[in-house]
Order: sequence, then structure tokens, then C-alpha cells
Amino acid sequence: MTQGSMSHGNMTHDRRIIPFINVAHSFTHYALLVLPTAVLAMTEPGGAFGTEYGPILALATGMFVLYGLFSLPQGWIAQRVGRPALMAVFFVGTGLSMVATGFAGSPWMLALALAATGLFASIYHPIGTAMLVDAAGDRPGRAIGINGVCGNLGVALAPVMTAFLAHQGGWRLAFLVPGAICAVVGLAWMRMPSPEASIRRAARPFPEIPRHLVRRAVVVLLLIAVVSGLVFNAFTLLLPKLMQERLGSTPDLLPLVGAAAFAATLCGALTQFTVGRMIDRHTLRRVFLPISAFLVPGLVAVSFAPGWLVLPCAALVSAGIFGQVTVNETMTARYISPALRARMYSVRFFVGFVGAAAAPPVVAWFYEHTGSLAAVTLMMAGFGVNTLLCALAFPNRREELAPELWAAAASPGAVPAPVAAE
Repeated sequence: MTQGSMSHGNMTHDRRIIPFINVAHSFTHYALLVLPTAVLAMTEPGGAFGTEYGPILALATGMFVLYGLFSLPQGWIAQRVGRPALMAVFFVGTGLSMVATGFAGSPWMLALALAATGLFASIYHPIGTAMLVDAAGDRPGRAIGINGVCGNLGVALAPVMTAFLAHQGGWRLAFLVPGAICAVVGLAWMRMPSPEASIRRAARPFPEIPRHLVRRAVVVLLLIAVVSGLVFNAFTLLLPKLMQERLGSTPDLLPLVGAAAFAATLCGALTQFTVGRMIDRHTLRRVFLPISAFLVPGLVAVSFAPGWLVLPCAALVSAGIFGQVTVNETMTARYISPALRARMYSVRFFVGFVGAAAAPPVVAWFYEHTGSLAAVTLMMAGFGVNTLLCALAFPNRREELAPELWAAAASPGAVPAPVAAE
């Protein structure tokens, strides 16, 4: 086989892998965000789970704890069983757990089924993202951006589809339908040939980056992960309730609430696509800094925006929160070698999910004690200041765009290459 035909075969195989990885990203976020909208239909008088929003939402705590906790060992497990096998477990396990959630008849059963969903969903980010970056090649920004759009599509579709299904057939249908679809996609994934061999053949040597820059990038990345996990999850959890609070609270308006939440998060999806294209042309800090700068005022505006004004404010916040996710994932791709990448993604997502796991009880506690979501969004604005400081501290090196220059930068006494004005 010639080198050209082998490269063409690898590219064809990679094109078949990436859509599955993108769909998995959608299912991950969709599965985690069914409950925040479904709970609005579960609090009816005479229901099995009571009539209070906060206590039912708090049942998702175990889901997010396991979602974060079990992301840590995924890189280690992948070395032993293979990443494609773990992705099959993700699809089937997450789908069947959602189906089990739809059959839950008591708060404990609901909490256990949600926890199982979080356990299986924890596989995606460290494993799926590493597979995506390896398949994307030297310019991962566009692939990560599109993948981010797919993740945001899951976030955006969760409230609107859950509201629609709950309105048509009850809250249980909102879990059963997407769960069954996810499991079926898993069966299709298992019929795919293993991508590992072709990705290894297509891999290129990773440049030697100065250790102090790698350490700096990793420290900043982990500091961002702690805060962004809580802010990301808190925002996506409270968004349906925020729209209901500002736009109307009658059951007949549930589809409208879902559509408003969908519109806000769709702005985040569009931002990730744009950011993905930008980071293939600009250094990471030049993209990350302006995104971080408008996040804090956006969260403050959401806290006080009345009526329909909350929609553009929430869209602005969504753009900031989701746009920075694309930057963060590319940080790992640019500064961590492929051999360590899955383990680094495991650590990074574990740290982020620790913050994410705190979001359900924090949102529930603040709401129960204040009766308003403004306190939650103001708290998130405070954490957003940390993200801005991290953006300022991240390296700004033109070698990110021309990896061949790292060899000169890594030599003793080398002078850092300046970043030209853009």
C-alpha cells in the first residue's frame, strides 16, 4: 500500500469516527440535563416525588459526583481495555441508565438511576476528547469547535425536547426516548472497526515544549477547571428555572420555557464553532482573554434582567461559558503530548467535575434560602473573576501555531519568540 493511499484510508476512517464522537458529546450533556426541565413536570400535586423544586433537583447530586469522580481513572482504564471499548460502554450504559430513570417510582430509585447515568457518562470527556484530538491532526481547533457545537446542541436540546416530551406523554417519556436512542447508537458504534491502529499510524511527532511553559499551562488549566465546572453546570441547571421565573410559571408555558432555554444555549453552540476556527489562527490567550472579560458583566446582567431581557443576557453568558470550553480543551491538545493526553484529560475533567458536582446542591440551597436565582448568578460572577485572571496568566506563544519553532525555544538560552500583533 502506498503512503498516499494509507493516508487517504486513515482520513476516511477518521471521518467515520468523528461523527460518533460528536454524537456522544451531545448525548453526554443531554443526559445530564433532562432532570432540570423534567422536574418542572414532576412537582405536580400527588406525584411520587413531592411538590418542591429544590429537593427533587438535589437528587441529581449523586449523578454529578460520579460523573466527576469516575472521569479520573478513565485514562488508566483505557490503557488496559482500549478507548473504543470504553466508548461502547458509554453509549449502552448511559442509554440504559436513562431508561431506568424513566421507570423510577421513588426518590431513591430516581437518585440511583441518575447516579448510574453519571457513572457511564463520565467516560466520554477524557476518552472521547482524546480520540477526537488524535483524529483531528495538527489543527484541532476546528474539530474541537464542531465537537463543542455538538455538546452544546445536547445542552440546548435537553430543555426543549424534555419540555416537549413531558408535555406530550409525561416526564418519564422524557428519559425513555433519548435513552433508547443512545443505546441504539452504541450498537452501531460496536459494529465499527477499531480506530486505534489508524490513529497511531497517522500521528506525528509531538514537539519538545519547555517544561516551565508546560507546568504553567497545566496549573492555569486546572485552576480554570475548578471554577468553570461549577459555573458551567450551575448555569445549565438553573437556566430552565430562570426562564420560567422571568417569563411565566403556568404549566401551559412549559414548552415556551424550554424554547427560551434552547435559544440561549444555541448562542453558546455558535460561539464554540467560531472560537474553534479562531484558535487555529491565533494564540490561545488572544482568544481566551476577551471571552473571559465579558463573562462577569454578563452574569451580573442576568441577575437583574426582567422579563424578556433575560434572554439576550443569558445568550451572552452562554457564549462566554461555552466558548471558553473550546479554548480549554485546545490548551491540552497544544501543550500535552498524545501519550499523556488521555490521562491529562482525565485529571482535568475530574477537577472540573468536582466543581460541577457542587452545582446542584449549591443551586438548590441558594434558591431555597433566597427564593430567587439572582444570588446564584451573582455568586457565579464572582467565580468568573478567577477565570479572567487565569486567562491573563496563560502563555502567549506563537509556537502554538508553528510547532516547529518549539525546538528553538526549548534550547538553553533561547529568547522567547514574540507574538506579532494580530
